[in-house]
Amino acid sequence: MTTISAERIAAIEARREELQNAMSSGGVAPDEFVRLSKDYAEIEPVAAAAREVRRIRAEIELLAEMLQDPSPDIRDMAGEELAHLQAQLPEAERALALKLLPSDAADQRPAMLEIRAGTGGDEAALFAGDLFRMYQRYAESQGWKVELISASSAEVGGYKEVVASVRGQGVFARLKYESGVHRVQRVPVTESGGRIHTSAATVAVLPEAEEVDVQINDADLRIDVYRSSGPGGQSVNTTDSAVRITHLPTGLVVIQQDEKSQHKNKAKALKVLRTRLYEQERERLASERAGARKSMVGSGDRSERIRTYNFPQGRVTDHRINLTLHRLPEILEGQLDELIGALTSEDEAERLASLDEA
Repeated sequence: MTTISAERIAAIEARREELQNAMSSGGVAPDEFVRLSKDYAEIEPVAAAAREVRRIRAEIELLAEMLQDPSPDIRDMAGEELAHLQAQLPEAERALALKLLPSDAADQRPAMLEIRAGTGGDEAALFAGDLFRMYQRYAESQGWKVELISASSAEVGGYKEVVASVRGQGVFARLKYESGVHRVQRVPVTESGGRIHTSAATVAVLPEAEEVDVQINDADLRIDVYRSSGPGGQSVNTTDSAVRITHLPTGLVVIQQDEKSQHKNKAKALKVLRTRLYEQERERLASERAGARKSMVGSGDRSERIRTYNFPQGRVTDHRINLTLHRLPEILEGQLDELIGALTSEDEAERLASLDEA
């Protein structure tokens, strides 16, 4: 791992002090104070990690000198403490290196969660429903809010497709590793012979875009309104409330008909469209930066089979990091911290390794 120099640590701490002095000097314009506060909030955890590395290094240097002391007791004490600090230093340096990595600007954003039934017919739709409930329960455990955007229910239960907005602290940072193909192996309730079937559902997690992120020109949109079909009662079908928006430059199409109000359907459809356009731009920029190289974790490649849920054996396997947990019922209840934590750690290790290669 790259060793962070004493000069860089000093520069980090100097920048923190500079910002602190500027904020407390008085006479700072409100807009400037907001900018300074934001910069300070970003550098404070980095500076804290830098201070810890500097402290450990300084104590190691002092203890190394004490090993030359004529007193055996002092040398023994210094040796014990030195070994303890030398074991602490790599972890402290790693923590600082992680804080110095470029952060994903989208990490703190809310996310658009899209789940679609794949191969497997009715069983795939049931599995899509299981996944959606899993994420709902995980969101509850994190104190997040889940808002259903649209859903196409299957006759046997579950969903052909479900789209939801998830809002809260650090939503995209935690959920972004879930994009991909999820596979289930189990005996369907409709299977009389007890044979295990394999079905799949795709999950896409996109950072939600705000209006300021994606400017949509009205001239680039074709908006069609029509009478809603499907469940919802007669009141849904008495007006042309369903909305289909086509983004002409990209060909993206969003259909929204869950609300009784045409205005609400249009607003939701534009929200989905804005998020998909934002993700397209993120992928284009990421592709330009990374070239052909894609990270094993968090690539967002939705054709990639990322995880298998095996009911007969009660296990969940994440194929990207070769992690198998024999806790399938708990995971489906939304206990995803161990999986997401392992994926986050692997991503961090990959990014640190890429720093060393650079």
